[in-house]
Amino acid sequence: MRALGRQLLVDLKDCKAKNLDNMEEIQNIMTTAAKLAGATIKEAIFHKFSPHGVSGMVIIAESHLSVHTWPEYDYAAVDIFTCGEDLKPEKAIGYLIDKFQSNDPAITEFKRGVLRTEDKNLSRKFEPG
Repeated sequence: MRALGRQLLVDLKDCKAKNLDNMEEIQNIMTTAAKLAGATIKEAIFHKFSPHGVSGMVIIAESHLSVHTWPEYDYAAVDIFTCGEDLKPEKAIGYLIDKFQSNDPAITEFKRGVLRTEDKNLSRKFEPG
């Protein structure tokens, strides 16, 4: 079995960083994390909510990194989806844990697009049921 990609869900709980509500700082952190992982950044878009919180996405040639923050709960949710074998998302995660000063990080990994290696027709239609 092989997978088309890896998806890492990162719960950054008990964050002590003061930057969970700073859109510019979060964008800088997320783009730096993508670079540390070895990703090719294509675009980044971020939004500041009122009264607080930031959501954003860094689109990379190899898929994406996204973040949603809840400063009022000292929490950030990060999603790192990578395709291919060359990226090192673990480097990005270590950097994010440090920058958000999470005292209780949790990481869950999923293999996405798991395919049988003998499957020659990789573009089959999905048929529910």
